[in-house]
Amino acid sequence: MAFRHRGNRWLPWVGLAASLLVIAAGAIIVVLSGREGDFSNPDAEFSQAEAQPPTHKPVQKPPKKGHPADDGFTWPIFGLDNTRTRVLGLPEPFRPPFKIRWKFYADQLLEFTPVLCRRSVFLLGDDGDLFKVSRWTGEVQWKRRLGTLAAASPACGGGRVYSVLLRRTGSEDGRIVALDGDKGGEIWSRRLPSRSESSPLLHKGILYFGTEDGTVYALRARGGRLVWKFRAAGAVKGAIALSEGKLYFGTYGGRVYAIRRSNGRQVWNRHIAAGGAFGLGSGNFYSGPAVAYGRVYLGATNGGVYSLSAKTGAVAWRKHTGNYVYASPAVGAVAGGPPTVWIGSYNGKLYGLDARSGAERWSRHLGGKLSGSPTVIGDLVFQSSFDRRTTWAVGANTGRVLWKKNRGAFTAAISDGRRIYFNGYGTLYALDPRGRRFSSRPPEVVQMRKQARKVAEKRKQARRAKARGAAEARGQRRAKAARRQFCKRHPRAKRCR
Repeated sequence: MAFRHRGNRWLPWVGLAASLLVIAAGAIIVVLSGREGDFSNPDAEFSQAEAQPPTHKPVQKPPKKGHPADDGFTWPIFGLDNTRTRVLGLPEPFRPPFKIRWKFYADQLLEFTPVLCRRSVFLLGDDGDLFKVSRWTGEVQWKRRLGTLAAASPACGGGRVYSVLLRRTGSEDGRIVALDGDKGGEIWSRRLPSRSESSPLLHKGILYFGTEDGTVYALRARGGRLVWKFRAAGAVKGAIALSEGKLYFGTYGGRVYAIRRSNGRQVWNRHIAAGGAFGLGSGNFYSGPAVAYGRVYLGATNGGVYSLSAKTGAVAWRKHTGNYVYASPAVGAVAGGPPTVWIGSYNGKLYGLDARSGAERWSRHLGGKLSGSPTVIGDLVFQSSFDRRTTWAVGANTGRVLWKKNRGAFTAAISDGRRIYFNGYGTLYALDPRGRRFSSRPPEVVQMRKQARKVAEKRKQARRAKARGAAEARGQRRAKAARRQFCKRHPRAKRCR
């Protein structure tokens, strides 16, 4: 009896221990998974009036005179504008089929899209080669070897083009270089103590970019002189966004920063992305932020998509996708739809999320790993899958697939409003939408051909006039010969006298 009594006393403790083990096991599973779950703060500030429309208006009609690419349009940096919203509105939407007008074989991986200034696009390949390619013909105007490894878009403006390198020639560290946009000559170059794949931002004569040692640089675009630098806790891999005097970026360390553009002083920083097992490994920001509606939007490698207050850094919402999010988001409103965040995940899904609440408007399972960033052109979202080597165009408000091409890998496309410049895996394509045609001939060739047609028409008219004159002369000779023959037979005829 005594033995049974003692055993009964220990039963509650055994049950408690079992419960604690279950709770601990659950906690370990949560920590190991790193999953934070979805979250939304309905009271978070959202300023739709602050949405910044694209500063570069698309041109859908070619200029009446002069060069067909002299339309004043630029796509000067990765993401289109300083806020990196990646949305180009069109008065008339593009529709497939898209016809290939020209193609340029780079013979190396094209991870990031080109930029566009004046008559040319500038494209930086992963092998460290920078190309200048004609917008209207696809002809390579020059090629420069800048380093041995690159993973960024250049920036162009003021007749120059600027590129960052992951690895310069003869070193494991990077560099930034400025070239003359016309001839491709080097203007200045600055060695960096670390690698860089942060697509530079060019604003009012200053270049802004980050490096893997956690440094953010502000350099004079004219000569490369240092204006200021800021040291963050973690590698700065993604592009830096600018809005209302503040620069925004995330780090490989799970932090998001806001610093002042004028002097590089910190406004706020937030550690918001949880890591993987025991906080290690996957709470990183490769995604470059987009800034709109008073919010900062970006994705993390822990599978989360985040919206933060641009003023304070407070988390407004979080959407968990279940797999890596390397992509930078596109943010805006198109075709009468609500403010939306478009972003892809390694789970194979492209999402259209409500920009205010993070609620899922739609998702489309495209398949593969969506590593590259989406681009919205008109009311179409272009997204590539790097392992399936496929690109899709889906409706921005519906997610319905409208076009598919078995080409592409990372960030898919840019546009000037008349033509789409589309990245295959190692080939740049110029695509003309249905019913549109961007003249593929330079104006001097067009003028020369017009002149040749005029000369040919004049020669044709001269030949016809000569032929008519010859026919009339033959007719007259025949008439005279017939009269002579007649008069020989009838010499007394009236007309022979």
